[in-house]
Amino acid sequence: MSREKKEKKVYQTPAEKRKNIAFNILAVVLCCLFLFPIYWIVVNSFKIDSEIFAKIPTLWPHEFTLKAYGEQFGALGTTLKNSIIIAVGSLVISMVLSVPAAYGLAKYKIKGGKFFILIFLTTQMLPASLVLTPLFLIFSNLELLNTYLAPILSTATISIPFVVLMLRPSFLSISTELVEAAKIDGCGTLRAFFKIVVPISRPAVITAGCFGFVYAWNDLAYSMTFNTAENMRPMTSAIYTFMNQYGTKWNSIMAYGVLLILPCVIIFVTMQKYIVEGLTSGSVKG
Repeated sequence: MSREKKEKKVYQTPAEKRKNIAFNILAVVLCCLFLFPIYWIVVNSFKIDSEIFAKIPTLWPHEFTLKAYGEQFGALGTTLKNSIIIAVGSLVISMVLSVPAAYGLAKYKIKGGKFFILIFLTTQMLPASLVLTPLFLIFSNLELLNTYLAPILSTATISIPFVVLMLRPSFLSISTELVEAAKIDGCGTLRAFFKIVVPISRPAVITAGCFGFVYAWNDLAYSMTFNTAENMRPMTSAIYTFMNQYGTKWNSIMAYGVLLILPCVIIFVTMQKYIVEGLTSGSVKG
């Protein structure tokens, strides 16, 4: 058995090895370039303002301080609660509506199905500012302004087409015979969907859920437009409180930014396995 594995091992010429090394070095350099802004935010959050604006920038704080973080934890409760409610609410609505919709477009012949997919693609090209005014008028007539429902519904409305387009290829790759066999064994349509289809597509569903949560968590335009009351604003809009007539507290902004992106980092680090598998599911149909 080991002999067969050795025979299957691909031999690389010196030129190919040098090429692979060059590509690896290039990948590391690009990774450092893309991650440097995040590193700079984290490092500056531990500095004092005078060191942030020093003539010679420092890659590591000379005077390490946690004062900026201490100030955040005292005023973080309300904004953190608002962000969690909005993100989780938008996630639940988008997943409950998107997963069955994606499966229906993938497995059933629906009249105008291609038109719906085209509409979903079109919505991804529209800027958020384009729908602010219509949504504001609708929510104003429904008396939903300064409530959690306004940003929840608006972010869910935008994330639903994206989730449908992400899940549809994964559902297309599922064998129809597998679902039919489950129905023969006594499963109904809904039970086969929840017992067979969803577990098989779990990586894609988890990936779509992660993106839906992060989209709602990072929302700024809808939250600031539909919630003018200070006690209803999430973390993304509360960052403006550090800018006043006396100046800008840059170290506090950096610390606040670190706390703001921390949930997104945790999600993508812990769910990395499912996200990679979910993004590639349905790409090869066999």
